[in-house]
Amino acid sequence: MTQSQKTQDFSTTNVDKTTAFIEKNKKILGGVIAGLVVVALGIYCYINYYQAPREEKASYLLARGENYFAAGNYDMALNGDKAEFNGFLSIAQKYSGTKAANLAKLYAGLCYAQKGDAQNAIKYIEDFSTKSDQLVSPASIAALGNCYAKTGNIDKAISLLKKAAEKADNNSLSPIFYIQAGELLESQGKKDEALKLYQIVKSKYALSAEAATIDKYIERASAH
Repeated sequence: MTQSQKTQDFSTTNVDKTTAFIEKNKKILGGVIAGLVVVALGIYCYINYYQAPREEKASYLLARGENYFAAGNYDMALNGDKAEFNGFLSIAQKYSGTKAANLAKLYAGLCYAQKGDAQNAIKYIEDFSTKSDQLVSPASIAALGNCYAKTGNIDKAISLLKKAAEKADNNSLSPIFYIQAGELLESQGKKDEALKLYQIVKSKYALSAEAATIDKYIERASAH
């Protein structure tokens, strides 16, 4: 028997075995396939007929809240206007699982921060998922850091501000966060560590608005 014939016989045997297996277990296999179809259909219906409308409604309500937040009306932004808008707290709970609900948690935390309630601010900002764009995510981390600073947890605050600056890595946000962390370090008497952060602003973010005044921070931190 040639090698080609052996290969053909081997392939034929495997096909026969596979066919026999399918015939023997066709009821089970049919059930598995039917189950996969049901699951796929369920996911499709959930996304398109349940989750999508919830996301749309939550986004609409979030925009209403953003207007109150921008106007500085933090109580109404949090708790609603006794009309259609029920507040960020309600959005976060009622529309849980949507992107808008996630942002509502951040806004709720920022509202509490503006009201001077650092503990509740920390609670909601920590519950916010930071898997967001390059501006919102680091800004939320920095906000959390500043809240920890208000509670007296300075080490935690510094760590978060440095993390936010590194994550942002741009001229708009990073210098601000590095300077905030540096000032907290100075408050602890750690001028050398603060100086390093100020020098990062001067060298890496020379085009930022903060770079124009960073020398005064460097001079202060350099004085012993």
